[in-house]
Amino acid sequence: MKKFLFFALALTATFVHSQENLPTDYLRKEFHKGRREAFRALMPANSVAVVFSYPEKVFSKDINYNYHANPDMYYLAGYKEPDAILLLFKEPQGAEKYNEVLFVRERNAARETWTGRRLGIEGAKSKLGFTTAYNGKDFNAFDIDFSKFEKVIYDKFPTDVAESNNPDNLYALLKSFKSKAGITTANEASTTLFDKITNSLREIKTPEELVLMRKTVKLSCVAHNEVMKAVGPDMSENEADGIHAYVHRHYGAEDEGYPPIVGAGANGCILHYGDNNATKIDNQLLLMDVGSEYHGYSADVTRTVPANGKFTEEQKAIYQIVYEAQEEVFKICKEGTPIQDLNKKAKEVITAGLLKLGIITDPKDSRIYYPHGCSHFLGLDVHDKGNYMGTLKENMILTVEPGIYIPPNSKCDKKWWNIGVRIEDDILMLKDSYENLSADSPRKWQDIEALAKQKSTFNDMKLPKI
Repeated sequence: MKKFLFFALALTATFVHSQENLPTDYLRKEFHKGRREAFRALMPANSVAVVFSYPEKVFSKDINYNYHANPDMYYLAGYKEPDAILLLFKEPQGAEKYNEVLFVRERNAARETWTGRRLGIEGAKSKLGFTTAYNGKDFNAFDIDFSKFEKVIYDKFPTDVAESNNPDNLYALLKSFKSKAGITTANEASTTLFDKITNSLREIKTPEELVLMRKTVKLSCVAHNEVMKAVGPDMSENEADGIHAYVHRHYGAEDEGYPPIVGAGANGCILHYGDNNATKIDNQLLLMDVGSEYHGYSADVTRTVPANGKFTEEQKAIYQIVYEAQEEVFKICKEGTPIQDLNKKAKEVITAGLLKLGIITDPKDSRIYYPHGCSHFLGLDVHDKGNYMGTLKENMILTVEPGIYIPPNSKCDKKWWNIGVRIEDDILMLKDSYENLSADSPRKWQDIEALAKQKSTFNDMKLPKI
């Protein structure tokens, strides 16, 4: 017994110490506190907002995927662990006059040996700046009467939450909240109000967020450029994907912001292609839609390059239409432009180009080869929160990503088959203009061909045959 107690104390002591050599550019606790204050300012009188963490997801049997925090929980609290609930109150509550409470995973030395450090209550206070914090298991006994509030605001409930008898996991927190609030399913009015508030906040990037967005986009551009230099007909899609991943990690990105799309030829005509398993790109176009996630913030950059370093006349013709569509959209990227106008302009240019080449004869058929929208918000989610029926505002970041995709057996001349082109850039809106955050990676076909002639660091990489 004494040996076990000594072992447990040793483990606890081990995890009291902070991890060393961490990045120094994480968002500060003051940022998250400011976001809570901004959220509270938009709440109606006598209301409470409830934010749940995301559940953990099973990878295989008893192994989970690397955990990805609920972006709203991270945005508002800075908390990146599962099994948590955040309460935000419009007005101060109780004798203590608290206006926010965070319930977190309890510290557990034995579990932390296996799955990593936990902040716990003290970490929530010292590192995240919360005055009032409890363990998740304490939520069930927490004295709160949700019926006294005019509005209880919350997002759609997390899905795929595994049933459990554990008193402090997400299943228990959800069950307890539903019981306390007297509800069984999410109320549409409550979730709509939650979306309205978070859309309004997250669509405008703060100076602190812009620092991270510039970093994640810039390092993604370096990755795209390295592939442009290294790619050849004998390279596989998976190898190209791997170069992106290596460059991202080299610069400190924790992950990709979404599953990478690296498709050659006909594969590039599949909008969300994700197999990335063609063993040779051959003399085809390689469409790469890949962006890093750096400290929670996602880039979203797409470049389309010829594997042999030179566009054919047909590839060049399609590429130029997409490039010109981007250029025309850029001209209206400024505060006050209706967001829907971005896609209207892109569709107009692409339709005219397809008609001119004879690929279509009826303007409405452009949707066959350009089936998606031109723009989406970008930030903590690759398809970030924002008000798409509104107008562009300063410090919004949206993608501009027109494309043309002509798969085999399309109803046009065969010479156009297997050409898929998308060019995607991450655009920061200014008062009277815009800034292309991804300008470090070339877009003009001439510049792509010039870069392809340069040597990449990865050209000299030699691994043993197996």
